[in-house]
Amino acid sequence: MSSVAAPARAAGRQPAEDDLLCVRDLVKHFPVTRGLLGRTVANVRAVDGVSFRIGRGETLGLVGESGSGKSTVARLVLRLLRETRGEIVFAGHELTGMRAGELKRLRRRMQIVFQDPFSAFDPRMSIADVIGEPLRAHRLADGRSARRRAGELLELVGLTGTDLDKYPHQFSGGQAQRIGIARALATSPELLVCDEAVSALDVSVQAQVLNLLRRLQRELGLSYLFIAHDLNVVRYISDRVGVMYLGQIVEEGPADELLADPRHPYTRSLAAAIAGAGPPGSRRRVLARGEAPSPSDPPAGCRFHTRCPAAFGRCREEAPALRAVGPDRTASCHLLERPGQEART
Repeated sequence: MSSVAAPARAAGRQPAEDDLLCVRDLVKHFPVTRGLLGRTVANVRAVDGVSFRIGRGETLGLVGESGSGKSTVARLVLRLLRETRGEIVFAGHELTGMRAGELKRLRRRMQIVFQDPFSAFDPRMSIADVIGEPLRAHRLADGRSARRRAGELLELVGLTGTDLDKYPHQFSGGQAQRIGIARALATSPELLVCDEAVSALDVSVQAQVLNLLRRLQRELGLSYLFIAHDLNVVRYISDRVGVMYLGQIVEEGPADELLADPRHPYTRSLAAAIAGAGPPGSRRRVLARGEAPSPSDPPAGCRFHTRCPAAFGRCREEAPALRAVGPDRTASCHLLERPGQEART
């Protein structure tokens, strides 16, 4: 973000025992059916073996082009979608296969902030009812107590109690997103999933909402899974960044290090596409060619090889594994096994 200075971040990776969320080998395939009998003819491999951790009080940013699987990961974590396979452990509880009643008790501890708050609000409901809805759904408050709590939450996000009797259409986009954040905080969650939460806002308003999220994180000890396609936004708010391409994480590491020295050609391409990001000359060296293949028919070998200007024979035949490329950093690229080759791409 150009209008604000980047805040200090926690150094390094938090210990595993402090992890709030742990995702292991997460897979989600959507069947493509045809005919009267609904015969499955293909699978859209939206998420295909994703693993990551989020520590308490930490922000993991997921970045990638549209269709890379970021939002599907978010909905899998929140149990809005059922996984094809894999494990999701939240606060020490395995969520996959959990019964509905037990899952509901845990759901109050993880909430989502959507990209478009207006589509998430019932336009016929007052703001008091919009924010009070999760309180009533989880039997945390009702009546006057719910209204009082809604007023407190509005003040927490920079609005006032006088806004309680207004309706969604009376607010600007930035104000509506603050209301969306207030509603997400109603159940006192530990994890907030922000799915493109600032992408529809003007740059100056983006900075205000991002600063609000950082302040709330400090004051409330929140953890964030922050999903965006804008590397500048992700770099500003995230402690760590995972780069997704065609359903897989191809690079992960501390935000400042990863953006200052991206190791995967796809990350380099993303960095080269924004002003001032990436190593000198990266715009010239690595720019992805064409469009991403369909997730229903991903290419063999490295999924990025069809667009990578540095691809060679092995890339077309063998899928690279995520490997350590430095302290607390991983990337999946065959070039990283060829000394000196990466620098020439």
